Amino acid sequence: MSIAAAKVLIITQNWGIEETEMTRPLRELREAGAAVTLAALTADPVETVQHDRFEGETVTPDTTYDAVSADDYDLLVVPGGTTNVDRLRVNPAAIALAKDFAAAGKPIAAICHGPWLLVNAGLLPGKTLTSCRYIAADIENAGGSHVDEQVHVDDANGWRLITSRKPDDLDAFIGAIKETLGE
Repeated sequence: MSIAAAKVLIITQNWGIEETEMTRPLRELREAGAAVTLAALTADPVETVQHDRFEGETVTPDTTYDAVSADDYDLLVVPGGTTNVDRLRVNPAAIALAKDFAAAGKPIAAICHGPWLLVNAGLLPGKTLTSCRYIAADIENAGGSHVDEQVHVDDANGWRLITSRKPDDLDAFIGAIKETLGE
């Protein structure tokens, strides 16, 4: 596959997403030629934050995540933001999407608090990943192995997991996504 033929799905809630963890993959993957869909809980604007507390950019989603199917995409991106993922990880439609991507052998990329969704989806046994330090114990309690690295790629269990710790690691995170998509 080439990145120009890739279809990427980014899922978020409508508030509390760490701004650069959503906007940089969204824009940089589009600029590289991928068809990127931003799917939120509702069709209302997505309000991002900076450092979980300062107002960030507002972006209009393309659709809602209960209206999409893993069958139509090549890769799932889960941005962080404490409030974003704390709500995303208990949403049945978001959990189902993560499970469907993994079951189909399709890659999932999650940054910062993003792996929380994978904890609740039960997808971490046998996987090694990185994240922000605040959820390391959650990852290990869910059967995953946590490492402190800028970016970590794990191909265990028949599907690729790309993870990163924080906004400072976005260059490596987006680079790993692009490499996975065939840039």
